[in-house]
Amino acid sequence: MKRVDAVILGAGASGLWCARTAAARGLSVCVVDHARTPGKKVRIAGGGKCNFTNLHVTHADYVGRNPHFCKSALARFSPWHMVEFLATHGIDWEERDHGQLFCLRGDGILADALEEDCRTRGAELLLRHAITSVTCADGLYTITTDQGLIQAPSLVVALGGPAWPQAGATDLGHRIAKQFGHAVIAPYPALVPLAMAQTWPLQGLSGIAVPATITCNDRRFTENLLFTHTGISGPVVLHASCHWQKGAAIHINFLPSMQLEEALHDAGGKPLVRTVLGKLLPDRLATALVSGPLADKQVAQLSRQDTEHLCHRVHDFTITPTRTEGMRRAEVTGGGVDTAHVSSKTMESTRQAGLYLVGEVLDVTGQLGGFNLHWAWASGQAAGMALPSSNPA
Repeated sequence: MKRVDAVILGAGASGLWCARTAAARGLSVCVVDHARTPGKKVRIAGGGKCNFTNLHVTHADYVGRNPHFCKSALARFSPWHMVEFLATHGIDWEERDHGQLFCLRGDGILADALEEDCRTRGAELLLRHAITSVTCADGLYTITTDQGLIQAPSLVVALGGPAWPQAGATDLGHRIAKQFGHAVIAPYPALVPLAMAQTWPLQGLSGIAVPATITCNDRRFTENLLFTHTGISGPVVLHASCHWQKGAAIHINFLPSMQLEEALHDAGGKPLVRTVLGKLLPDRLATALVSGPLADKQVAQLSRQDTEHLCHRVHDFTITPTRTEGMRRAEVTGGGVDTAHVSSKTMESTRQAGLYLVGEVLDVTGQLGGFNLHWAWASGQAAGMALPSSNPA
């Protein structure tokens, strides 16, 4: 039987950050995970060159039933806290579009630094330990693993959600939360490609990428769109997927930076419609959007109705996806533990004393661009600072 001040379930971003924070305060901390190496998702995020935060992070970059829940933790943990951490460990970084900060090197350098930091501060990492049960009696949590028992007066659930099961993700965190009386908002794939019917009008364009604006559920995003064998992906689609609900249509503007009607006017009367569109869009996309007699008309031959139809096809292409590509293709889990019974300041449960919930396990889902990792750091910091010590100074 091992006895510590706090047991943290999950050696991902939020769990490791919570562990280093609590250990720095002198708490005895034990991190338990079934994985062979810590920080698995941190290691593979951003193609290995982890998008570790975003300079423009605000609560508006998150989706959840309570849009205000993340305000407190975000206010106390800025992107510059992470920049300082990287500087301390000699990790170079760069700023990319939209305030995204990436490590310059891959190879899991950030995850390795987190692991080293935890161990240096005295946190113990118990890897390859499968969690078989969690109970609480007389103010003590008992975690049973396939390699023994651990007890602590505080338990932090940092197990994430079921997105990316190939990286070891499960719904265990949600099950533990339910066990202690928490409601879980139905998990769904977020930051995920959208699939279309096999007969959709733009089938066969796999590999084509264009800047586009997608409007979904009254939210609008502009970034690159990528056609796939099954539908659409790319940053703009991943953004929109956080707001898409089954059966809802999305609206795509394939020329977000110009007006087609003006481009037709500027082209003069002689060019064919297909010629004009072919200069503005990839040929295969232009042909799929507008073909037949209309494409072969000269601009001067277009009626008002023709022009309106063209503009609608290009600027407001409306389609209803059949589904998302599911949890295996999702970068994060939407939904999760309802934050109604979690303290936004400490991440402690208001239903179960000594229980803390952090990171992706909660109903807090960030947009694409480093926001989910930032939430992991911020929520882990909040819990790590709030965990009580059994030997207060």
